[in-house]
Amino acid sequence: MRRILGFKSILLFICSVFLFPQLHAQQQTVTGKVTDAQTGSPLPGATVVIANTNKGTSTDMDGNYQIQAEPGNELTYSFIGYESKTVILDNQTNIDVSLSSSTEKLDEVVVIGYGTVKKEDATGSVSVVSADDFNSGTNNKPQDLILGKIPGVVVTPSDGAPTSAAQIRIRGGSSLNASNDPLIVIDGLPVTNEEVGGAANLLALINPDDIESMTILKDASATAIYGVRASNGVIIITTKKGSKGPLKINYTSNVSLSAIAKKLEVLNGNEFRQVVEDQVANHDLSDFSLTRLGTANTDWQDEIYREAISTDHNLSISGSPGNIPLRASFGYNYTNGILDRSGFDRLSGSLNANPKFLEDHLTVGVNVKVTGTKNRYSNTDAISSAIEFDPTQPVQNGNTRYGGLTAWTDLSDTLTNGDININGIPNNIATHNPVARIRYRDNTSDVFRSLGNVTFDYKLPFLPELRANLNLGYDYIKSTGDDITDTLASWSIREPEQNVKAYENTHQNHLLDFYLNYVKNVESLASNFDVTAGYSYQYLYKGKINKNRPWLANEEGVYVKSDTVINKWENVLVSFFGRLNYSLLDKYLLTATLRADGTSRFSENNRWGTFPSFSLAWKINNEPFLKNVKGISELKLRAGWGITGQQDVGNKNFRDYYPYLAAYEFSEPGASYQRGNEFIQTFRPGPYNSDLRWEQTTTQNIGLDFGFAQNRITGNVDVYNRETKDLISEIPIAVGTNFSNTLITNVGSLTNKGIEANINAIVLSSQDLRWQVGVNFSYNKNEITKLTAYNDSTYLGVDVGAISGGVDNKVQKHMIGYPAYTFFLFKQVYGADGMPIEGLYVDKTGNGGDVSGNNANKYYSKKPAPDYVFGINTSFQYKQIDFSFSGHANVGNYVYNNNNSNRALFQNIYNQSGYLANIPESISETEFQTAQYWSDIYLENASFFRMDNITVGYTFNNILAEKLTGRVSFTVNNAFVITKYSGIDPEISDGIDKNLYPRPRTFILGLNIDF
Repeated sequence: MRRILGFKSILLFICSVFLFPQLHAQQQTVTGKVTDAQTGSPLPGATVVIANTNKGTSTDMDGNYQIQAEPGNELTYSFIGYESKTVILDNQTNIDVSLSSSTEKLDEVVVIGYGTVKKEDATGSVSVVSADDFNSGTNNKPQDLILGKIPGVVVTPSDGAPTSAAQIRIRGGSSLNASNDPLIVIDGLPVTNEEVGGAANLLALINPDDIESMTILKDASATAIYGVRASNGVIIITTKKGSKGPLKINYTSNVSLSAIAKKLEVLNGNEFRQVVEDQVANHDLSDFSLTRLGTANTDWQDEIYREAISTDHNLSISGSPGNIPLRASFGYNYTNGILDRSGFDRLSGSLNANPKFLEDHLTVGVNVKVTGTKNRYSNTDAISSAIEFDPTQPVQNGNTRYGGLTAWTDLSDTLTNGDININGIPNNIATHNPVARIRYRDNTSDVFRSLGNVTFDYKLPFLPELRANLNLGYDYIKSTGDDITDTLASWSIREPEQNVKAYENTHQNHLLDFYLNYVKNVESLASNFDVTAGYSYQYLYKGKINKNRPWLANEEGVYVKSDTVINKWENVLVSFFGRLNYSLLDKYLLTATLRADGTSRFSENNRWGTFPSFSLAWKINNEPFLKNVKGISELKLRAGWGITGQQDVGNKNFRDYYPYLAAYEFSEPGASYQRGNEFIQTFRPGPYNSDLRWEQTTTQNIGLDFGFAQNRITGNVDVYNRETKDLISEIPIAVGTNFSNTLITNVGSLTNKGIEANINAIVLSSQDLRWQVGVNFSYNKNEITKLTAYNDSTYLGVDVGAISGGVDNKVQKHMIGYPAYTFFLFKQVYGADGMPIEGLYVDKTGNGGDVSGNNANKYYSKKPAPDYVFGINTSFQYKQIDFSFSGHANVGNYVYNNNNSNRALFQNIYNQSGYLANIPESISETEFQTAQYWSDIYLENASFFRMDNITVGYTFNNILAEKLTGRVSFTVNNAFVITKYSGIDPEISDGIDKNLYPRPRTFILGLNIDF
């Protein structure tokens, strides 16, 4: 070994003696300075790279650099916000380079309603998240792409089910009873926010891999062009398109593993047995309860949750065969939920083409997307059953009637020796076996969706400044589903007519938009005019068929109590709109918008609403006193005012679609008359309001956009005030009328005031190293300012916030002077030992007596919406390795822990009908025997920070003759949560925690290949 090493060393020395002088002779030291072409100021951090190599350097604080290079090398000089420049090295030893500002940012456009606008010329509050900035990892729901990315936009997943939707709120809710969802526009097609049976999340029917960008319009000056449905903001989704050039193939794939992040802590079998024995000995619990205890130690949550493996694959082909830009994509997603037997499959395809005709005067855009999903809805009743079911019972007890799975049976059904009959009549008051809940219910749906549009954009040859645009779009959704309960289920005997359910839903959305756009630059006036005027017609149809019947027919072959309900509803929206964008001296900007909307939901007298908006902007950085200030890249002041409308009363029944029409409806269940052996449900006149009119939201907005150091630091700040009047509300009807309990009318007002800020910084930038950080912040204050048509000091508000436990119990209230959904509770009194005193609350009125029996002793407390929302994201790249994370935080949000208020009670342990039920470990914090639903001990500060995702990746390139590039990555979604909240998850949209499907922690291995 020594000889070999010695020989190699000698050989290496000889080679270096002969070769080094030649190599040294070919290289030379090149120095120089990189400066701004306009101001002459140095550019620190500019990169100098030898083309087609990994060799390079960056400039110092004075813009100076030094690099070793050879004659003939191409030196490329680049800096963020500037055009790159290449110099071929001859025998120079000093090269000074001046870089010009890049026009890329100046020409960057954002998609707005019925057109685009240069980003620097936008006068409204607009935020854009492009594909490069989307959250990493497996995102089978488009809303996850922007989670925590945009100030003022709060995305709250409803739960952790793979089929679930998310609540999206832009600058708080503007309504109490009408929709608070933003309008979603996909490639120019406004789509419905309505619920579709069998498709809990309509956005999940869009493949996130096809999305190019998501633009959020927040203030009225930006949204008013959509008038009728823009009170809650607008989300414009733009999908990827083909481009000119050779065919490109992209393939992405990932496989993921999901697991439960946190379980609700309940007593284990041994602890439960001890508690039962203690209650028998010290609290008069029936001795018989001891006989019902089992010997097992079952963790029922472990029995229903699983580790779920999922996968996602996407293939896209883009290019311009035949000189027609095309993009086609195909996707397959198979997602399993952590609750056993939950998940969905999604097959998707899309086609986009943009050919040009008539010497490029006519551009045709074709967008078609088709999606088919198979949804597997596991029985979420198993979640509450797993918390409640006796942990001393085994999963199976050997019965034959219930498939072997343990079930509580009726005490009266005993064997001859007096033992409880495990095959006896089920006790339907008791908790049902969590495993049976899942195994004996089969709930699935098939959903087909096709949406698309074709646009014709024609530039008139005799007047090239004028364009005519026609957009014809459609959205078709068809869902069918079955929800079948097996006869082995212990609860199937209770309502046999509900054992076999089937449904069919059809949604249709047809759109016709036509507008003219005139753009003229008048140099003599230093002015630019951009005028748009158009017409829109949208037809919406919804059809529902619901069927239910028992498993078995009677002797005559007839399904007893079978039922079929058919509903069909329509809605038409007609609009005329116009917009003027005016620019003077490229410094002073004006946008004026007017839209008139008509809806079929209101009577002819109130059918039409007019929604104007105005906004101004001042590009301060283009003023002479700032134009040559090298540190300021952008400084724009914006101010806007506008009115938007709301007509979305609801989408569940006839009253929601035709609230102004008199009609009959079914009476309450039980209001029937007997004909022979048959009971026929009666009809009654339904409430209606012929004077129902538009809910209107007025918004004022002041904003500042800024950029410093050649836009290495960019951001914006917005301050807004939104006031909604003529709230579409449900009010109670006086007792004694022949109507149902409530009436939809216009009454009340509320406000949302807030501030938003967003800043992005490129901290480091060189050839090998790049570090970018983004932070956003928002504050929103919501307040109800009016709830009645006339001032009434005795008005007690509206009870909302239904909870589990008792009958129709509610813990929130809408009240003047407070935020919507404010908690309305008693203030708990504590003993000297720090423990709460059961049933004792602060006597707010001072009247004494039973405080808990007087609502006047309740306090208006906290609210579920956060005061402050923060978002943070960062990406770090060193050569071919990248690391990124994003997270968000809510501060000031409160959650009512309904799991504790309903279950953490000693009274729940044993029921006189003969069954035992488990309770949470939190019983030790209260030791309550009976329910205290309105104690504020259950209201918890749920402020939190959630790390949404952490990703590390490696990029490879120049493989297979430099035709293949790609990236492998590893991501953790829902990495961790920091909070003081005691429940499973602090992020709950309505602020009431009652057995939600927990959000999983997911580990993803991903691959992205370009060829």
